[in-house]
Amino acid sequence: MERRAITAWLALGSVCLLWGTTYLGIRIALESFPPFYLMAFRYTSSGGLMVLVLRLMRHHLPTGRELRLTCLYGITTIGIGTGLLSIAEQWVPSGLAALFIATQPFWMVIMEWVLSRGVRSPHGPTLRGLLVGMMGVALLVLPSAIREGFSGGTFVGFLLLQAGCVGWVTGALKQKGLRTSVHPIVIGAVQQLATGLCFFALAGFFEHPPRHVTVRAAGGIAYLTIFGAIVGYSAFVYAMDRLPATIVSIYTFVNPVVAVILGWLFFREPFGPRELFAMLLIFAGVALVKFSASRDSELLVDDREGVVAHNR
Repeated sequence: MERRAITAWLALGSVCLLWGTTYLGIRIALESFPPFYLMAFRYTSSGGLMVLVLRLMRHHLPTGRELRLTCLYGITTIGIGTGLLSIAEQWVPSGLAALFIATQPFWMVIMEWVLSRGVRSPHGPTLRGLLVGMMGVALLVLPSAIREGFSGGTFVGFLLLQAGCVGWVTGALKQKGLRTSVHPIVIGAVQQLATGLCFFALAGFFEHPPRHVTVRAAGGIAYLTIFGAIVGYSAFVYAMDRLPATIVSIYTFVNPVVAVILGWLFFREPFGPRELFAMLLIFAGVALVKFSASRDSELLVDDREGVVAHNR
């Protein structure tokens, strides 16, 4: 395996582990920071610091149309994806939020189909995987929705997090399809800075500045900035640039497990047999979707090789 491939897999491993811890970090930071200010401080700090360091290292920044689209896709990915997570975690436990976001590979399939205008239509095995995963989601959501009502926190949080998944995969796929002249780490830095500045504007309109910031909450922001944003998001962008999107989405298996364990350890968030069975169903559905996607990729490669051999 060549060096760049090894680096890409190491980056994906970092995403798998570090992003699983950020659910707890967000919950801790929310003890003092409202969600828009949390996003603003987190991503302005990480993006600004990274852009400064990269400029000192003489890396070129995107310009013109490439800069505008990079910022737009970053705000779509981070702003909608992580922004709605920060809002939802005000009332949804961090481990449960991670399980809701485990549906992200399903949205990857759906949005690839939408963005390809129906060319990449899901096949039977993929649809069966989606069905199995949705059964797990229903087992996770419906009992709470019936108990609290469909206007209750769990169901509303679920809807917000599904909208966040759509934003995340849409921005990531659009960025992956953008022809760029700069290093993936530069893209990550620019996207984070753009997102942070955007959320400072939103926070100024919709929220009051945080008061009585605790050391614990400030530590949460610092952790999210360094390990969630600078290290984690840079690793994600690098992995997305070097590996297939379906492979990168494997982090959705690991993140919920890490988040559930940390949520139980630090906040004693409930996690019983129903949640475990629902998680296994979701994971089974994701595995079926990934297996189907990998088989489709192999068939596509075989078809292309056959065409090349015929043309020879």
